[in-house]
Amino acid sequence: MKTDFLFYDLFQSSPEVVLELLGTPSPQRGLYSFVSQEVKETRFQIDGILLPHHRRPDLPIYFLEVQGYPQKKGESFYHAFFAEINLYLNDYRPPNDWRGVILFTERRFDPGLPQHYQDYANSERLQRLYLDRMPEDVEGRSLAAGVIQLIGVKEKGAPERARRLIERARTEVTDAIAQREIIELIYTVFVYKFPKLSREEIETMLGLSELKQTKVYQEAVEEGELKAKLEMVPVLLELGMTAEQIAARLGLEVSIVNRATQPRS
Repeated sequence: MKTDFLFYDLFQSSPEVVLELLGTPSPQRGLYSFVSQEVKETRFQIDGILLPHHRRPDLPIYFLEVQGYPQKKGESFYHAFFAEINLYLNDYRPPNDWRGVILFTERRFDPGLPQHYQDYANSERLQRLYLDRMPEDVEGRSLAAGVIQLIGVKEKGAPERARRLIERARTEVTDAIAQREIIELIYTVFVYKFPKLSREEIETMLGLSELKQTKVYQEAVEEGELKAKLEMVPVLLELGMTAEQIAARLGLEVSIVNRATQPRS
């Protein structure tokens, strides 16, 4: 299944979860950001880089790669990975040290280190994580880490793990929109994990049918939809639309559109 966007969505919202999965003591929240960055060679783009704050040259840069399928014939996964890192270091010359992190959804997707890179086999420079081999202590990890681990869980045990994560989200996350986003992300994981099941079957499997009928969940959906519409207002203004036209386009009151255009004090 194609899961890259799921990982990158999680890493962008919670960059420190990478360090949690590595078992590395996490620095103060906000010191790392997750970015995609180009190098001068046009055929190379590093999709995942955990960059520390520019005032923290003592913290390492983490180059992150997600592998959720077997290496294709003729491909050289590790050669490409290290080539991207070396090109980046040559182009940007950062003062920070670096680490390479590869996240395999299953152990069998690791083709093994080529002879040229055997020096990294037992080096802290390279750390490889296998989601299907990680401990199942969901309660001992953050919700973000739990969702990432869920991607690598075998189909048989996935529903129970997912229901436990959903229950944690309902009890630990007080913000209704944030709670809904986590639950929807878990649902999305199952859409990819069980492609032959219908939406209704997945919702039943996860116990979401009853949850979506609750007033709190429905209010979170409405609030989330309103937030998304309000984020479109500045874009439509730049396109030359009037407040009245935007209100009609988004199905909002003109007064709400006008408030959204006012600078915040």
